[in-house]
Amino acid sequence: MAPRPLSPLVLALGGAAAVLGSVLFILWKTYFGSGRERRWDGGEAWWGAEPAGLPQWDEWDPEDEEDVEPALEELEQREVLVLGLDGSGKSTFLRVLAGKPPLEGHIPTWGFNSVRLPTRNFEVDLLEIGGSQNLRFYWKEFVNEVDVLVFMMVASAARLRLPWARQELHKLLDKDPDLPVVVVANKQDLSEAMSMVELQQELGLQAVDSQREVFLLAASIAPAGTSFENPGTVHIWKLLLELLS
Repeated sequence: MAPRPLSPLVLALGGAAAVLGSVLFILWKTYFGSGRERRWDGGEAWWGAEPAGLPQWDEWDPEDEEDVEPALEELEQREVLVLGLDGSGKSTFLRVLAGKPPLEGHIPTWGFNSVRLPTRNFEVDLLEIGGSQNLRFYWKEFVNEVDVLVFMMVASAARLRLPWARQELHKLLDKDPDLPVVVVANKQDLSEAMSMVELQQELGLQAVDSQREVFLLAASIAPAGTSFENPGTVHIWKLLLELLS
């Protein structure tokens, strides 16, 4: 039997999907690519939805003022992709790192969020892409553009959504065999949360090449004041810095 031709609706939806994926990619590159000539204070971060809050480069004339602090050297950039099914805590993770207050209720991400964090030796750009089914299609387009992948999941709901999480995770693992991956089992403080041994088995991580950098970390990520103080969050951040160095 000859294959049926694609309907105009399917073709239109496919074209719209391609356009959306391209727009997401262009926006990300525009935001992250335009920040190399900015001067950053140690405690400042950029939440992607608030471009007006970006610290600006200080313009000065050395002939007008002798005691002016010299311009800081340009820092190299490192890029981290934060993915996971919807409701896994990706946005909260970024807000914690950025020192932002918690959001009221669960607001799914449609599109992407981003945060830029300066360190002593480089700037870390973290990009979150929404985890709804219609956005997962675009995940693979970004994998080859980053230095580390963070894949988040809810440990307490893993039994219900584990097949989808495992499928999406292994798609990403196959996309770039050399990319370091940090799998975060979030909400470990809940009584129904799966153990780390169970998660490792159910996610099929024991079958991953032993030479590959894949880490499984437990966390209970929640905003805490103006900085990230949760031990799980600190552990994740320290591991990211080690992988990016």
